[in-house]
Amino acid sequence: MTDLQPALVVSDTHLGALPADRTARFHRWLEAVPDISDHLVINGDLFDFWYEYGSVIPRGHTRTLGRLADLVDAGVRVDFVGGNHDWWAGSFLADEIGVRVHREPVVLELAGHRCLVAHGDGLGRGDLGYKLLQTVLRGRITRFLFRWLHPDVGAVIADKVSRTHLQEDRTWRPDQERVEILAGWARDRLLEDESLDLVLLGHVHAPELREIAPGRWYGNSGDWIHHGSWIELAPGAAPVLGTHPAFSGRSDPGTGS
Repeated sequence: MTDLQPALVVSDTHLGALPADRTARFHRWLEAVPDISDHLVINGDLFDFWYEYGSVIPRGHTRTLGRLADLVDAGVRVDFVGGNHDWWAGSFLADEIGVRVHREPVVLELAGHRCLVAHGDGLGRGDLGYKLLQTVLRGRITRFLFRWLHPDVGAVIADKVSRTHLQEDRTWRPDQERVEILAGWARDRLLEDESLDLVLLGHVHAPELREIAPGRWYGNSGDWIHHGSWIELAPGAAPVLGTHPAFSGRSDPGTGS
């Protein structure tokens, strides 16, 4: 017997770019978390854009931030791994909301499973243009200069750069090459480090679970643009993909696949 509770992993909600109905679904999902789990991992791109100025917080996420604070107050541990849209999260989420912020891949113990958690951007071979851009955007000089832009100007720039809105097209499909590259990267990490039980990624908006070796898995938690998906990890059990019922007829977290 164990007193460990399941852990939930979600990514790529892109709040701020989602339609209001999908944002509301995600908020209801967050409200259900304490009944199921005492550990939530948000694996990047919770927000379509997030940048913490010295004394200004981006408008439009008050209800989300309130729900995250409620989770922490209810005793749920919330880990946030920065994605390519919200890597600049920092002291506000940590100090005011109580979220544990990670800007780099991190190993976490989730429901008794040892997991390497990374958003997925810039990992694996190829995508050299993005990797160069990533280095520039995350550099100290760029962050310093961006901080001195008026927040409204920064938001406009971010909106122009973001391509999330293009995924509203019903013909959109994940970049299958990047999907396989990330799966290969995860496989290599599992084979290199036998202490890992899972490698958990997001970024490509393609939910899946692959058993790389007996009892050892690669999991991608998908997104809330197309799939409304998450991964649930229970003690001593294989990981499970969950999907919100509005996307595929599934029910609340904790119901299995």
